[in-house]
Amino acid sequence: MTTPHLGLIVPPAAGAVPVDGPLLYGERIRFSAKGLGLGEISTRGYLDVIDSVVEKAVALKEEGVSAVSLMGTSLSFFRGAAFNRELEAEMTRATGLPCTTMSNAIVGALRHLGVRRVAVATAYIDEVNQHLRKYLEQSDFEPLALEGLSISDVKAVGEVPTRVLVDLCLKVFEAQPGADGILISCGGLVTLDAVREVEARLRVPVVSSSPAGFWDLVGTAGLDPRVPGQGRLFA
Repeated sequence: MTTPHLGLIVPPAAGAVPVDGPLLYGERIRFSAKGLGLGEISTRGYLDVIDSVVEKAVALKEEGVSAVSLMGTSLSFFRGAAFNRELEAEMTRATGLPCTTMSNAIVGALRHLGVRRVAVATAYIDEVNQHLRKYLEQSDFEPLALEGLSISDVKAVGEVPTRVLVDLCLKVFEAQPGADGILISCGGLVTLDAVREVEARLRVPVVSSSPAGFWDLVGTAGLDPRVPGQGRLFA
């Protein structure tokens, strides 16, 4: 039986597959990645690389993948919901493959879990948080408290400790009561442990960019995205 082969377009230049993919799916699915060389997590950084997304998707098709995702949340939401839809359509036209984005993933995951009023924890600077709030509102969510870690360095996001993420989730959830769940936004954050801990403590669903990105891509490819023990989204 052939192992499914899925493609990722990732912000760092090195083009490494984010750790969540192998942790979640092991040998069930093979992932390949192409890096964009994002210089910083900001509008300026996104504008430097956004025009090369489609060519990276085509390169992944040439490697034999059966579906592609742009695995950068802010890269796909910074120009709003309509731009995200256009980018997905461009990738699909250019490759002839099912394509998606991490912004699609967080929206799909929140809807799947019945979350509409959402507390939001991010890695971002204020400028990017404003883009995220607008994207969520355009997608029919009500973002309540929204706070970031003010990180713009691409490498630094992968080094944020689980404890910092858990504390930020608790802070935004308690800051403005009434949230149905929590969103952790930034595909560079390593969050599987934080998601499980926060769900256990607060008894609400938690959606995080990178795990949701893999969940969404696997589903887009027509495969079963469930993984027991990895939080409500994967149940």
